[in-house]
Amino acid sequence: MFKNLREDINSVFERDPAARNVLEIVFCYPGLHALWFYRIAHWLWIHEFFFAGRLTSHIGRFLTGVEIHPGAKIGRKFFIDHGMGVVIGETAEIGDNVTLYHGVTLGGVTWDKVKRHPTLQDNVVIGSGAKVLGPFTVGKGAKIGSNSVVVKAVPDNATVVGIPGRIVMAEEKKEGERADLQHGQLPDPEAKAIGCLFEQIRELERKYDALAAEHAELKSRIIG
Repeated sequence: MFKNLREDINSVFERDPAARNVLEIVFCYPGLHALWFYRIAHWLWIHEFFFAGRLTSHIGRFLTGVEIHPGAKIGRKFFIDHGMGVVIGETAEIGDNVTLYHGVTLGGVTWDKVKRHPTLQDNVVIGSGAKVLGPFTVGKGAKIGSNSVVVKAVPDNATVVGIPGRIVMAEEKKEGERADLQHGQLPDPEAKAIGCLFEQIRELERKYDALAAEHAELKSRIIG
């Protein structure tokens, strides 16, 4: 249960340039503390100590501001930046090298006792305040922009923004590209979307100018 502690600490060093030493990480990172509380709670949960698992999870929530249900499944090198307000539901599944920023919710949309929370595959990054709701899959390397609300599947390496979430960029992952983004390097998909709109406007203006010139030429021929 404790064999991955060093790996967890290294994940913080890799993704937060503000981290200066191990002592600071061990005592001052609530996202890391929440992960460790989850590990204990999950061990109790899968060994059918359900009340103890929920109680451990509740204590972790009280101390860190992060709520992770002990029934959730979380892979290696998971990182919660800042921590406060993150909620991860019972049937959520999280792959390796996943990064969540503060205020993220992995929630459900039904009260039925079925798979009702999302599955995040490897190397997913979810921006602060985003809500991912439902039993669908967010593909490998996908990125979800801050405050987005995502209610349907996201393909590999796509970038999703908005309410409801929409894909603004989908591309093949480049060979040798870093699996997860460094802290502060989350792309600005809103800016990319606005840039696309400006490009479309410029294209419409070019077409309008061409039509206007053609109209003027035809008019001059008729008058002449």
